[in-house]
Amino acid sequence: RRSVWRRVGKWFADINVVNRVTCMTAGVAQHSTGHNQQPDELYARGCVFLHELVLSNVDVELKYYDLGLPCRDQTDDQVTIDSAIATMKYNVAVKCATITPDEARVDEFKLKKMWKSPNGSIRNILGGTVFREPIICKNIPRLVPGWTQPITIGRHAFGDQYRATDFVITKPGKFKMVFTPADGSKGSEWEVFDFVSGGCGLGMYNTDESITGFAHSCFQYAINKRWPLYMSTKNTILKYYDGRFKDIFQEIFEENYKPEFDRLKIWYEHRLIDDMVAQVLKSSGAFVWACKNYDGDVQSDILAQGFGSLGLMTSVLVCPDGKTIEAEAAHGTVTRHYRQHQRGRPTSTNPIASIFAWTRGLEHRGKLDGNPDLIRFSQTLERVCVEIVESGVMTKDLAGCIHGLANCKLNEHYVNTSDFLDAIRTNLDKALGK
Repeated sequence: RRSVWRRVGKWFADINVVNRVTCMTAGVAQHSTGHNQQPDELYARGCVFLHELVLSNVDVELKYYDLGLPCRDQTDDQVTIDSAIATMKYNVAVKCATITPDEARVDEFKLKKMWKSPNGSIRNILGGTVFREPIICKNIPRLVPGWTQPITIGRHAFGDQYRATDFVITKPGKFKMVFTPADGSKGSEWEVFDFVSGGCGLGMYNTDESITGFAHSCFQYAINKRWPLYMSTKNTILKYYDGRFKDIFQEIFEENYKPEFDRLKIWYEHRLIDDMVAQVLKSSGAFVWACKNYDGDVQSDILAQGFGSLGLMTSVLVCPDGKTIEAEAAHGTVTRHYRQHQRGRPTSTNPIASIFAWTRGLEHRGKLDGNPDLIRFSQTLERVCVEIVESGVMTKDLAGCIHGLANCKLNEHYVNTSDFLDAIRTNLDKALGK
């Protein structure tokens, strides 16, 4: 099946698609430099479902960018930048899970350096907001049973800890921050701490432009969902930093969105992050939760597990222009499953979040191009995935939510990856009238 992935062209079937989709892969794909690499973990499993479920039904031109570690290393990570630029050009991207290397990965892949997170690099170029929402299956129990409706978390995708400068201090001395105005006027200086011994320091930032784009994305998303919007910060402690988020959100709401919120009988409210976490646990769902970058990173995983599984969570980056998105699975590269696959052992890997990355990307392509057939196909594939699980056919991670992982038995409680994909493909063909 690798030969299928090396092609950069068109597959013809039932649905006509206008324009292109940027495909950010993590393995055997041809990118702008023309080199083919060995696959990262999840990618090696993904080529099967892409061809059988998507490309056999959709006529779409894909532009591939290989974000596997060997290619990123070979191009000095230029391929990551190129993929983000292509996303801005074509307005729709679908991204596979990728590896952010640590020391062990640097040794394993013999990398030139410890490359930064490709997600962080792409988000810093595109800006915008990452919206994550659970995929609810009626038979998958929730750790928080009161969550009867979805909760969408909007994570600011720029700055803060993810663009910070951090460092280790090895001797006594003063840590200061300095701001030098570009117009040559008098600067400002802040003394942060007087170290009497070793320690560590951090300097981080955000911009009014990025916070403004974040706010617009969240308000527009809440209007589309017809759900209330909550924004959480710790402005009682970070009076200026988090206070800036609070003030900009309130100004934009009052000036641009309050009449529409009133018409829809929904509301916007700022809350302290600790109060918001408590309220979320007590809620029944059906709201949008806007979080700063780090808060969103952490809380989105809590939400995913609370609703059942990280394998049942969508993730879409919505850019400030309102028309550019990047869809991906919320989980990582499931390394442990890939090691089993390398040893020739069957795995039970949940592909649903990866499938939904494609459906969300294709659905958006359909909306941009006015293509109802493509929208219908995307929604049908999503419905089929949920119905398969609700019929009792599922992968081990989902069966574990019901029976407990220690009690799960193959072909009694769960099926392997190939059988699960076969079931989806069979039911999709029926739903499409094939």
